[in-house]
Amino acid sequence: MEILLEHKSRLAELHDKVEDVIAHRGLDDLTDELKEISLQMESDGFWDQVDAAQKVTRRRAEVEKTLKSAERMRGILEDLEVLIELAGEAQDEELLPEIEEGLSALEAETEQQQLELLLSGEADGYDALLTIHPGAGGTESTDWANMLYRMYTRWAEQNDFSLTVLDYQPGDEAGIKSVTIKVVGPHAYGYLKAEAGVHRLVRISPFDAAKRRHTSFASVFVSPDLPDDVVVEIDKKDLREDVFRASGAGGQHINKTSSAVRLTHLPTGLVVQCQNERSQHQNRDQAMKVLQSRLYELELAKREAKLGEIVGEKMDNAWGSQIRSYVFHPYQMVKDHRTGLDVGNLSAVMDGDVGPFIRRYLLHRMATAEEE
Repeated sequence: MEILLEHKSRLAELHDKVEDVIAHRGLDDLTDELKEISLQMESDGFWDQVDAAQKVTRRRAEVEKTLKSAERMRGILEDLEVLIELAGEAQDEELLPEIEEGLSALEAETEQQQLELLLSGEADGYDALLTIHPGAGGTESTDWANMLYRMYTRWAEQNDFSLTVLDYQPGDEAGIKSVTIKVVGPHAYGYLKAEAGVHRLVRISPFDAAKRRHTSFASVFVSPDLPDDVVVEIDKKDLREDVFRASGAGGQHINKTSSAVRLTHLPTGLVVQCQNERSQHQNRDQAMKVLQSRLYELELAKREAKLGEIVGEKMDNAWGSQIRSYVFHPYQMVKDHRTGLDVGNLSAVMDGDVGPFIRRYLLHRMATAEEE
């Protein structure tokens, strides 16, 4: 059967990819590390220092996940080898759908593992804090910011990440003035850092009675949500704090008291705010955590001598700065200007299908780093 020969070829290629991924993961070293971690956790006084203990338990979860994934991929390989051999000997076409399903599953698993190999940065394993601001374009841009907010919400849902809204400011007529969300899940920051930058929209504006085509912008800023054992010191004299009444949803209490907090870091000009908690104290704590994460991101960039790549509030939110364009009219296309990737299925992208852009960006960054 010709189809069986194609399956054999795909399996051979997958075998090489799986073994390459496993080799890069260093399974022997990880197995030894897991044994050492287990002994460490069984020792007396392990939980006396909670922060250090939590760091160890997080590392154990990461190692266990990697080892289980490698075991799963090898298991699928072995099962497929047997099925293909049986189908060939018996000339049994009824096994072909099961073989196809197994090959597709293994290809998806291998691609995911290859992608995670690219997420080896210092903060890539952390959760993420994502902020969206509208730029030039008035009401059209506040609506565009809200569309991006929905896009990332859908992406998170589709990839089993959880979301918490830390700050939400509705627009005067439509959309949002600003939103900050916490995205929780494996390598959330490692993935979402690919989305940091200015996003450009071209469409016939629903807010223009003359139905003219408008171009508008919104910036996305992404920083790692730091675990408790990572501390970023901030001198009080470097901070300006403003309190004000919160706007938007939250009930009577949140709108009648000055519970919202805005922090400005004077040396860098970074501004963060939080208003979604009920008390001023809670909002200050959340705002401080966001500020610490952004300062940490800046420090990472300095270490990599790539401060110019930091985007969001630090980029002009207008022409010439965009990392990606979303064209609704006169044709439909999404183009990433960093990698050259074009996608014609605009509705799928706006419904959360940004994975191809993230994968291409991570591969692009790896290739660029190797050239340098």
